[in-house]
Amino acid sequence: MQSVLFRDLGRMSYQQAWDYQELLMKGNLDIKAANRVAEESAGPIQPTQHYLLYVEHPPVFTLGKSGSIDNVLMSEEHLKRMGIDFFRTNRGGDITFHGPEQLVGYPILDLERFYTDIGKYLRNIEEIIIRTLADYGLKGDRSQGETGVWLDPDIKGKERKICAIGVRSSRWVTMHGFALNVNTNLDYFNMIVPCGIPDKQVTSLEKELGRTVDMNEVKQRVSKHFEEVFEVALQPWEAAS
Repeated sequence: MQSVLFRDLGRMSYQQAWDYQELLMKGNLDIKAANRVAEESAGPIQPTQHYLLYVEHPPVFTLGKSGSIDNVLMSEEHLKRMGIDFFRTNRGGDITFHGPEQLVGYPILDLERFYTDIGKYLRNIEEIIIRTLADYGLKGDRSQGETGVWLDPDIKGKERKICAIGVRSSRWVTMHGFALNVNTNLDYFNMIVPCGIPDKQVTSLEKELGRTVDMNEVKQRVSKHFEEVFEVALQPWEAAS
C-alpha cells in the first residue's frame, strides 16, 4: 500500500498555499526528470512522494485557466475594498470561492503510480466526497458534463453544488483539488456565477443538515474515504512550510 504524507495547514492565504503546492510538485517533477536520466544509464531510481494538504482560506475567488472573467460579478477593485482576494490560477474549471469553514483539499499525487487517467482521477475525488456526504445521510451525485459533487442534479430547479473540483497535472503530478462547503458563508457565491454554471444553486453541509457541522469530524471522514478510494495510507507530516 502506498503512503501519502498528510498535513493540515490550518488557515493559510491562497497565495501561500499555492506556492507550497508548486514547491511540492516541483520536487516530484525534479525526481521524475532525474529518474529518466538514471534509466538511460541504468542508475538507481528514486520514488516520488504523494502528499495531501488540507487548508481553509480567507475569502478568495479563484478563476480557472479556461474560465471567463464575466462570471465574476464584481470588479477586482470592489472585491479588494471588501477584503476579498482574487486570483487567476493554472487549474482547470471556472470561477469558485474559498473561505472559512470550507474544507479545501490539495492532493499532490504522482498518478503514474496509480493510473494515467485524469478523468478517473476526477471521478475518484468525487467518490470521496460522495461517500463523505453519505455519512451525513445525504445523497451526493455527479452531474453529467459538470465536474464536482451535487445534490439532486437531475431535478430541474433543485440542483445544488456542494463541492467544486479543479485540478492541474504536469507529467501526471497533480495539484489543486477540491473545496467542500461545510459551514461556509454562501452569500459570497452571489458575487459570481459559481463554476460558470448559471441558474444552479450552491449549498453546504450546514444548510442541508440545518446545523453547524464539526470541521474536524468532516476532515476525519474525508481522510478515511481518501484512503479507501485511492487504497493508500495517510501518514501525518509536520514539515515546515
